[in-house]
Amino acid sequence: MNMDVHRDLHRMSRWRMAAWMAAALLLLLPLIAMQFTDEVNWSLGDFVLAGVLLFGSLGIYELATRLTGNAAYRGGVGLAIAATVLLVWVNGAVGIVGAEDSDANRMYVAVLVLGLVGAFIARFRAGGMALAMVATALGLAVVAVIAVASGAGSPAEVLTLTGFFVALFAGSAWLFRAAAQSEQGDVA
Repeated sequence: MNMDVHRDLHRMSRWRMAAWMAAALLLLLPLIAMQFTDEVNWSLGDFVLAGVLLFGSLGIYELATRLTGNAAYRGGVGLAIAATVLLVWVNGAVGIVGAEDSDANRMYVAVLVLGLVGAFIARFRAGGMALAMVATALGLAVVAVIAVASGAGSPAEVLTLTGFFVALFAGSAWLFRAAAQSEQGDVA
């Protein structure tokens, strides 16, 4: 095996190990906090859900990185997964529109489900994934407009938080588009 390839594989495995360790530490933080304050009160179900969310998303990313060597595609997957995990986490912890149990917050989850359906319809191909991520970003923007128009939540908070997630999914779409263009260039 070429020494440069061996060094690159070793470096990648360090990054992967660091990601898995970071997820484990992130999951341990609430457990540690619960020992010192009553402000954090997670149930077993909370830990299971967070574990599935963190480790499941890392597993999906690992699979995607093994299926392609295209850096833009990997970046698109990574950004989409990170945006999804963060959106679910924020929405479940404090909510984007009012309290976390607000009906309006369920619309955000519905948009994520539609984005996932779009990814399956695209068969995870870069061009289709770009469209699925654009649709997800637009869907989130529509949810924000509906929430603000209905008077749910603080308009500034809803628009700022949603704008952040729209930007993440738009960035993911841009990376997938770059991956699709790269694939077309490889074929030509």
